[in-house]
Amino acid sequence: MDEKAAAADLMQMVNGYQVSQAICVAATLGIADELTNGPRSSDDLAAATGSHPQALYRLLRALASVGVLHEGAAGQFSLTVLGAGLRSDAEQSVAPWARMVGRAYYRDAWGELLHSVRTGENAFAHAHGTGVWQYRIDHPEESLIFDRAMSSFVPAVAAAVLAAYDFGRFDVIMDVGGGQGALLAAILARNPPQRGILFDQPMVVEGAGAVLSAASVADRCEVVGGDFFAAVPEGADAHVMKWILHDWDDERSIAVLKSCRRAIRPDGTLVVLEAVLAPPNEGARAKFADLNMLAVPGGQERTRDEFAALFAASGFRLTKVIDAGPRISIVEGEPA
Repeated sequence: MDEKAAAADLMQMVNGYQVSQAICVAATLGIADELTNGPRSSDDLAAATGSHPQALYRLLRALASVGVLHEGAAGQFSLTVLGAGLRSDAEQSVAPWARMVGRAYYRDAWGELLHSVRTGENAFAHAHGTGVWQYRIDHPEESLIFDRAMSSFVPAVAAAVLAAYDFGRFDVIMDVGGGQGALLAAILARNPPQRGILFDQPMVVEGAGAVLSAASVADRCEVVGGDFFAAVPEGADAHVMKWILHDWDDERSIAVLKSCRRAIRPDGTLVVLEAVLAPPNEGARAKFADLNMLAVPGGQERTRDEFAALFAASGFRLTKVIDAGPRISIVEGEPA
């Protein structure tokens, strides 16, 4: 690549936030859903979404220039294969995530990334004066948007994990920090004799009944509210944690794992579902996710060796790492 081409590519990266924010606005307005049944004019879309006609046209034509939409004759816009991922009924809808990352409070944290890099401190707390979890408790509308974003990932992640790992050998599986139970429901539905324990904060698991009932596993799943830093329920021979440890620094992660170590059966299995950082110069997705952990919750993504050290400090021994897809690996451990 010559110097001129490299500069152009670098400029595109620098301006990447503009594309991200434009997609967020389109997702918030529900543009993809409005285009489900075919092309529509920007004026028609403006009326349907309560938008300024000329301003919306400028947004749509910009998104068409990067392949999210297609602009046809007479200002008619349609979905591309890329843009179809913003439909709310898409199998792997990106819309809930796009809506969340464009929220002002979230962008403000990333705006303080320089502070984190200079000090090692959490950018979100520096921007808002409190941690992200407390912020969402204080702003329940943001918590709801976050929950929807996280839930949108579950079907694809569950399918990838179930294809790569045999949960059928366990009698009782506990999902630690399992939200409203979508992942655990998928595991139990695949393995009918099993029982499950869904464990998360009381306000989170309040909505689990509908999720578990929809999967026809409610009669095999106990729902427990609590604080995983203090203790987790006993009785499970497998403890599953999806995207939990990366939210926390080593000290807090070890506290969670020690809670699991105290509760897990002697012959039990720890199943941690996280991204595992690739060698140098590879794995951009996980390494930028790591920057997100630095900026927003204050946690980190980890290498295999770092997971091994974390397990060892908590009374576990890392037994294997299974690559289950682009955003998830299965890091397995057992009581040491």
